[in-house]
Amino acid sequence: MKYDSAPILPGSTIGVLGSGQLGRMFAIAARRMGYRVHTFSPDSDTPTGQVADREVTASYDDLDAVREFASQVSVVTFEFENVPAATAAAAGAHAPVRPSGEVLHTTQHRLREKTFLAGARLPITPFTRVTSLTELMEGLVAFGCPAILKTAGWGYDGKGQIRIDSREEARAAWKKLATSEAVLEAFVDFRLEASVVAARGLDGRSVAFPMIENSHSHHILDLSVCPARIPVATQRAGEELARRVLEKLDVVGVLCVEFFVTEGGGLLINELAPRPHNSGHLTIDACVTCQFEQQVRAICGLPLGDTELLRPTAMANLLGDVWSGGEPDWAAACSDPCVKLHLYGKAEARPGRKMGHLTALGTTVEAAAESVAQARRALQRQLQ
Repeated sequence: MKYDSAPILPGSTIGVLGSGQLGRMFAIAARRMGYRVHTFSPDSDTPTGQVADREVTASYDDLDAVREFASQVSVVTFEFENVPAATAAAAGAHAPVRPSGEVLHTTQHRLREKTFLAGARLPITPFTRVTSLTELMEGLVAFGCPAILKTAGWGYDGKGQIRIDSREEARAAWKKLATSEAVLEAFVDFRLEASVVAARGLDGRSVAFPMIENSHSHHILDLSVCPARIPVATQRAGEELARRVLEKLDVVGVLCVEFFVTEGGGLLINELAPRPHNSGHLTIDACVTCQFEQQVRAICGLPLGDTELLRPTAMANLLGDVWSGGEPDWAAACSDPCVKLHLYGKAEARPGRKMGHLTALGTTVEAAAESVAQARRALQRQLQ
């Protein structure tokens, strides 16, 4: 369905499919700009629901509830990829969905996403579709070992993937993955991982935030710094690739492109996220416009904001493990006046669960990274 391209102005209501921390930070940005926010998910008292104007609790498969939800808002967006395509389509019958359901359909499935990137002649790691142990063995012969076997869909934070170091491990890996369709990727001996968060408006114009350098622990993002400590030419190349992805997918909204940076300074696209990204949380404190305000601007047809980085910055995730010995020492973490605390309103702290993050600003990336690391360590000093 075609919708009017006129701007959706403050005072209007934005609907969010999903109710986690990304939706929470989006809702805070939207309400600051004068919008109302409704959220839809199967859960109640959610991170998004705590700050939204209205929280609708229903299954994503309840399409009547989805249609009713969409009929009460001016535009619909989503805060995670695993919203069923039928849900996006049902919402789209009553309000514009941005990014579109077609973007969601492509990026929520690894095989579709990689096939799209390959067809657009964008740089990616070699891959092949795998539907049987025989095909897995053929792929290992072609790519060699090690290689990475991933489920075709529904994977995030390292879930649904297995590293295979020898052909002898193939049978056990295929059995453990327990799927009928997978993707086998050639192993990339990369220098570091980086990301570019970018946005594209209704008028087709796009802007990118400075490239962010990321480090992971147990496949979950642990620390991000910006600007990335790589040559400026590589950073600019990443921003240009992000722009091309936005255009090829015809995205209206925010999208993150995750990269492998090779030893030679080359870039390979690892994954796409058609929404604000964990690594981009540092933009809240460090940039003229944060990624969540940018999402509001893009989906509502407003001019996009300035993405300038004001100071070097670093962000550290706070997982549920930090609570393992009791309530963290928040005062100690905030003793550094350049450290910012963000908590997501989740009631139960579980190991590996994202509960919040710390951001530190500094005169250099190294200084910011040290400050945020010290602040995170200080959280647990009272417990030792």
